[in-house]
Amino acid sequence: MHSSSLRDCKAWQSEGLLLSTSSNEACKMYDAALTQYVSWCNDKSLGGLEGCISKMQAADPSFVMGHVIANGLELIGTGRSVLLDKGLASAVQKTVELSKTQAVTERERLHALAVEMFAKGCFPKACNLWETILQDYPTDMLALKFAHDSYFYMGYQPQMRDCVARVLPHWKPHMPLYGYLKGMYAFGLVETNLYDRAEKMAEEGLSLNPGDAWSVHSIAHVHEMRAEVERGLKFMEQTENNWKGCDMLACHNYWHWALYHIEKGEYEAALTIFDNQISQSLHSSGAMLDMVDACSMLYRLQMEGVNVGDRWKEVVKVTKPHAEDHVLVFNDLHFLMSSLGAKEEETTRRVMVSLQEHVKAPGENYQHALGQDLGLPMCEALVEFDNGNYSRTVELLHPIRYQMKGIGGSDAQRDIFSQLLIHAALKSEDKSHQKLARGLLVERDAFRPNSPLTDRLIRRATAMHGLG
Repeated sequence: MHSSSLRDCKAWQSEGLLLSTSSNEACKMYDAALTQYVSWCNDKSLGGLEGCISKMQAADPSFVMGHVIANGLELIGTGRSVLLDKGLASAVQKTVELSKTQAVTERERLHALAVEMFAKGCFPKACNLWETILQDYPTDMLALKFAHDSYFYMGYQPQMRDCVARVLPHWKPHMPLYGYLKGMYAFGLVETNLYDRAEKMAEEGLSLNPGDAWSVHSIAHVHEMRAEVERGLKFMEQTENNWKGCDMLACHNYWHWALYHIEKGEYEAALTIFDNQISQSLHSSGAMLDMVDACSMLYRLQMEGVNVGDRWKEVVKVTKPHAEDHVLVFNDLHFLMSSLGAKEEETTRRVMVSLQEHVKAPGENYQHALGQDLGLPMCEALVEFDNGNYSRTVELLHPIRYQMKGIGGSDAQRDIFSQLLIHAALKSEDKSHQKLARGLLVERDAFRPNSPLTDRLIRRATAMHGLG
């Protein structure tokens, strides 16, 4: 990205997206921040995302959309909670106050209100506000990306797909960031099981921009969901040089790469990716996505019977400070995996006790409201499984298996809980649970045929219980 290509005040106004500031530098740095968010790449030549935000705020400390993007990105990263981080809470409040006292457009005012709603945990209300903006301003990429990511956090897969579909006709190929819409739409198509269309759309994105890590990510999902292990491995290897520099997503793409190896039973290859890529990224970034990837991968390997050594102890050092955040139930579950894996009973207790407290009075917080029916049973299931109480694990997970989508994340990410239920049912001494395991494996094989992992589990079931 060259600074000369960044949009100034006049350019934003000519696109119908007026920014209420007289500072061209603030407008350009807003564009730079938005571009890095959408592309998942820190541009070091501009000082990275943090550097651009600092320059933007210095250029115009009262720039409302500057506050919106700065605080919105902190919130959407889900690594900080306004309930625990008073500095973030104060920054969000200042954003709202500025939107009321400055001469801003209605679009900008709605943006500030949406950030406030997200901060309070009112994710559906925030999405409604972003959708209101998009009705009149369909090329507002910030509103679209914030809505897209928030739908993902709620497991609202059709909404994630359709929010992009509605605005696509209003975009033209010459518009900045146009190509990235292809990958965003492709991901929504993947998550609604439209794999052929998803692959085609992501390929269109890559034809426009080979370095679009999110389009790569969407195709990785297609191969994962079809159990196309060899195609997936070949694709990741062939495209690696194009996306490995996208530091905000590279770790996650390597996670997908490792999943193919786990699928094949190539555990050492998966651990090599963990050690060389995922663990390194986790400790250098501290990003929530990297934490989730690290926890998920080690837990999957552990369920496969792999000894992961002391790796949990290194992971929990990064996750432990977030034990009481409770921004997303999805995150909580992964933090719990790490504390259980590292045998840190006190951290496990903190996660469980604080979650129980939030569930008692969730208010308007969407994620806390999920706690009673989904968050707590799923967390308890992880604890029971770790304690060897496999029947209890099944009793907790089986009744809610079709509701688990509500915790957010992708189908590929949530598959860890489907695998957990199968492993618990296989190990349970209850004959009905063993029959359940057989049924779960049959349906898994029907939906995702030719999966080596499923085949291994079927063979295990046969060996353990004579289930044919």
